[in-house]
Amino acid sequence: MAKSTTTRVRPELATPSDLSDNATRDVSAALNALLADTFALYMKTKNFHWHVSGPHFRDYHLLFEEQAAEILASTDEIAERVRKIGGTTLRSIGHVGRLQRLEDNDADYVDPQDMLAELHGDTKDFVAHLRETHGLCDEHEDVGTASLLEELIDQAEKRAWFLFEAARVRPGHA
Repeated sequence: MAKSTTTRVRPELATPSDLSDNATRDVSAALNALLADTFALYMKTKNFHWHVSGPHFRDYHLLFEEQAAEILASTDEIAERVRKIGGTTLRSIGHVGRLQRLEDNDADYVDPQDMLAELHGDTKDFVAHLRETHGLCDEHEDVGTASLLEELIDQAEKRAWFLFEAARVRPGHA
């Protein structure tokens, strides 16, 4: 039985896909939520990069900058995947705000150890969302998106590991 390739978007944006309409709808929605979380995580990481202070300033400042760049680079990969499978993607900051699941941090001051812990927790939550979406891709036999998600999971796990290690404090040392 052949899968339907009809689209629900304007003809100008219609991208042929061999995924079913349900797969395109479901996977696109999940990827857009991931994309919103990616932008939220990027913004929080940049916020902490700009506002970190203290004895480990240089190390944390560079770590946050490196991680923010990697996170930002993944946004285009996710959005383009949505388009490749025939969906449409985020259009505004408001759209991001409606879909994001990761919490913003608007505090005037965050202790550097708390920054590390918060980003570590958010990154672990992000990995969980990536895995959930991977499972959805498996259900719809979307190997291309699953493959992208596997790369993103590996990258995010590495970021979580670095944040965890950076936050470790030996007894008697700050």
